[in-house]
Amino acid sequence: MSTLALVLVATAALCAGFAVIYAVARRMDNYGIVDIAWAYAFGLLALFYAAAAPGWLPRRLLIATLAVLWSLRLGTHLYIRVIGHHPEEDGRYQEMRRRWSANFASKMAVFFQQQAVSVIILGLPFLLAARNPAPHFHPLEIAGAALWLIAILGESTADAQLAAFKKNPANKGRVCDLGLWSVSRHPNYFFEWCIWVAYFVFACASPWGWTSILCPVVMLYLLLRVTGIPMTEEQSIRSRGDAYRAYQRRVSAFIPWFPKKS
Repeated sequence: MSTLALVLVATAALCAGFAVIYAVARRMDNYGIVDIAWAYAFGLLALFYAAAAPGWLPRRLLIATLAVLWSLRLGTHLYIRVIGHHPEEDGRYQEMRRRWSANFASKMAVFFQQQAVSVIILGLPFLLAARNPAPHFHPLEIAGAALWLIAILGESTADAQLAAFKKNPANKGRVCDLGLWSVSRHPNYFFEWCIWVAYFVFACASPWGWTSILCPVVMLYLLLRVTGIPMTEEQSIRSRGDAYRAYQRRVSAFIPWFPKKS
């Protein structure tokens, strides 16, 4: 199957799938489930590319394995968080309801389709690697896999530390500033971005792989300026007020670094 055919088939399938997820979200009245679908969609996309692309089989299997393991971990983490709080909706989507109140249904439908398109764009490293016919692993692919392993362990650790903090009733209303959260306000986002850097490094061993620099750049923009840190911090300030403002003054927003003295 040609590259164009692979992309067109994947785009059509994802757009249709996210349309179904939108209908489910409307029925549940909880639009936070799009995050779950978004995370799982990458694993499905990587599997499709691995099955249909003409590249060297061991490489196709490796990139698909990295993508599926990340996809399952993140998707399941989000499933537990979103469904565990249902029918209460994530604060980010509650804010969208307020901002888009005039045309909420139509704007949210477009938003779901944008998520489908974002999966195609961000999945570029999977496509390029899966089409690479070179019958051996390149040092960049080994480096990318190593960085992926470090990043997935970091993200998992950050998520586990936050979950343990929230589970303790004594911490209700407090700001988590323990472990990785003492050196970054969003260590989960930082390691998430490192995963996309790892995919880029892996893809650089393939023809046109350098073009996938778009992926970590787009992800960094989303995390720093759009749906990541800005919306998360707005919600944290609404729920924790001055305690979170003090945390903002003391701890790095993204890159782990030594905290400032109070």
